[in-house]
Amino acid sequence: MRVKVDELVCEANAVCVGLAAEVFEVDDDDQLHILLPEPPPELLDRVRHAVRSCPKAALSLED
Repeated sequence: MRVKVDELVCEANAVCVGLAAEVFEVDDDDQLHILLPEPPPELLDRVRHAVRSCPKAALSLED
């Protein structure tokens, strides 16, 4: 699984960071960065929850 962000839609609300800080980070310029684009299996449930919880639906998972 690969995590993607639509940078045009993302508002850097950091909901994803709160759910999976190992995978997501918001920098000082309010830009979201995906630290682990292909998260390990033990983080996938949390990443899926983060993707579903994004208030702007800016995150997605691809096989």
